[in-house]
Amino acid sequence: MSRRSRAREVALQVLYQYDLNPDTVAPIETFVQQRLGNEQRLIEFAQSLIAGVQQRARQVDRYLGSTAENWSLDRMAVTDRNILRLGAYELFYTDAPGRVVVNEAVELAKRFGDQRSPSFINGILDRLLRLRDSELSEIQETADAARVEARATEGNTDSPVTESQ
Repeated sequence: MSRRSRAREVALQVLYQYDLNPDTVAPIETFVQQRLGNEQRLIEFAQSLIAGVQQRARQVDRYLGSTAENWSLDRMAVTDRNILRLGAYELFYTDAPGRVVVNEAVELAKRFGDQRSPSFINGILDRLLRLRDSELSEIQETADAARVEARATEGNTDSPVTESQ
């Protein structure tokens, strides 16, 4: 298991704890440090995932709720729900490659979920990845169109600007 995979596993365990016991005041930092040893970069990575999922919980849950056809979040197994939250957060709010995020989530599902969890997780995160990619594509197309329009507008000014200026 890679070190970042281990950090994701620890993040999942903390998210699971918070999901079942939202009023937990447990020393989470201590738990993360004990599980990841003295590897400060991994500790920071795990803590950033935990904090990110918690801070973006509403938006992440909205993404999942709209993508998980015929499944509400409260009907999902707690483990699956938190693997999906972690994966959705990474897909939309980090620069981690999409395929890596999906594969890492599927591995977590194999380790902590039931027999059907890996395919369930894979299906939902794959849909989210396609949604993210289509949104990025739309954003890129809009930006490209704006650049073309700006160039065309530049050509219509009283004092034309050339590339050499």
